[in-house]
Amino acid sequence: MTLGTITQETKAPASPLQKGALPDATAVYDYVFAGAGCAGLSLLVHMKEAGLLANKKVLVIDREHKQANDRTWCFWEKEPGPFESVVYRSWQQLDFYGPGFSAPLHIAPYSYKLIRGIDFYNYCFAQLGDLPEVEWLCAPVGAVANSAADMATVSAGGQQYRGRLVFNSIVAPQPPILAQHHYWLLQHFKGWIIETPDDRFDPQKPTLMDFRVGQEHGCTFVYVLPFSKRRALVEYTLFSEKLLPPEAYDAALDDYLRQFLHLETYRVAETEFGVIPMTNYAFPQGSDRVCQIGTAGGFTKGSSGYTFRFIQKKSARMVASLKAHGHPFAGLADAARFAFYDSVLLHVLHHRQMAGDRIFARLFRKNKAQEVLRFLDNETNIPGELQILGSMPSLTFSRAALRYLVARMFKR
Repeated sequence: MTLGTITQETKAPASPLQKGALPDATAVYDYVFAGAGCAGLSLLVHMKEAGLLANKKVLVIDREHKQANDRTWCFWEKEPGPFESVVYRSWQQLDFYGPGFSAPLHIAPYSYKLIRGIDFYNYCFAQLGDLPEVEWLCAPVGAVANSAADMATVSAGGQQYRGRLVFNSIVAPQPPILAQHHYWLLQHFKGWIIETPDDRFDPQKPTLMDFRVGQEHGCTFVYVLPFSKRRALVEYTLFSEKLLPPEAYDAALDDYLRQFLHLETYRVAETEFGVIPMTNYAFPQGSDRVCQIGTAGGFTKGSSGYTFRFIQKKSARMVASLKAHGHPFAGLADAARFAFYDSVLLHVLHHRQMAGDRIFARLFRKNKAQEVLRFLDNETNIPGELQILGSMPSLTFSRAALRYLVARMFKR
């Protein structure tokens, strides 16, 4: 194995966050975006396409220039989405390896899609970077707060900026105070984009989940997304309460490549590392002049960690609400029963009442893959949900549901 420096296939053009002129701290902006990650840029693009930025004064603040290929987003959908032009790869078959069940999952009419961070940023900057309505500031974001009945403020770069509406995607550095009926797991992962000297991958056969790795830290799997016969993203993922030592992720990736992909020689061309909260804690959506978005607003699916498509769906709802009501909050939440399903699964995982690898193996063994994906997208109806819930061990999940409801009832 050779550990190389991080490289990128795409050379990023200049980011608008590199512009030198400081925004006017005495101005009042119509919209201020605290954070220019997936949630903030997605919402901006949705608003621009809906005509909501015309004749407005907008400020976007982020501490980074967004010129690195720092992450990938994976998701599934049936139709072309708003960022279809920057989908890097897509597949309609996914391999699954679990205890007692290993099989290819045929997911048509869904496609499993991957977008690289650098391509997403470049696309958004191409759409937004030259708009006269939008100003950009590269600076760490501090406090975000309502300051008056018709105003909110964002602290950044030693200044305070005022906006009639602030969209905040900055996640608080510390977890919130949780009640007993709240669960807080971490989905943490390290990925390598590797290159091999000869053909070792089938570009049409990605692996969605491979649970053949050790489960001693909690629910643990690897996924493999091949870009070509000699290049693939291999990512080691865990659902647990604590992070591992940094070297443990590298050791696990190397072991997987050698044991299951039978690779002795490869080069690490790029790396990524991330941590996503998996929780049933109800993140505040905001109030008055501050709207929480992205993970900070609870857009991450609590039981799976998937975020990208939820951001797109909720961005579309916020745009519709802004057009109809003048505020972004109407119709933003999914049906409450989906939060209940997430809570029960998190209870089971948190208390180790059933191993995660066995849960997912049973889920895909007893249900069509398309129905599982619909369920994870919060898009099923009640009869379909009863079918999926009925495929789980009834005693384990019934007890978990009852204990969660009792704890919630008594606010413990």
